[in-house]
Amino acid sequence: MKTIKVSVVTPDGPVYESEVEMVSTKAKTGELGILPGHVPMVAPLEIGIVRLKKDGKTELVAVSGGFLEVRPEQVTVLAQSAEKSEDIDVERALKAKERAEQRMKQQKLEHVDFKRAELALRRAVNRLNVAERKF
Repeated sequence: MKTIKVSVVTPDGPVYESEVEMVSTKAKTGELGILPGHVPMVAPLEIGIVRLKKDGKTELVAVSGGFLEVRPEQVTVLAQSAEKSEDIDVERALKAKERAEQRMKQQKLEHVDFKRAELALRRAVNRLNVAERKF
């Protein structure tokens, strides 16, 4: 079966690099599925999951936004942050989720930036979903 090279990169360095059969993820415009030979494109990503199909298995990477660049033989995900499912610290993600929920509840009382707290909550929930394979 044909494969395509995939690199997931953050400002801290590479997170994932391999040859895969298919990449699927959620862009701002909707769900994308990329196979080898896909037409070149660039798309902004949502906070979400990058699914990488390889050898009949699906590997997951949680991303917190960024961009997807597709070329016929390579896909590059330039993410603000990214973690492979097996690298996610579930306890840390749960604490981040709880902190974000608290900030959102206190928003009216302390004028906390609601949008910032909401994004933190979405990132934490995404990481938990990837770690627990709930999507």
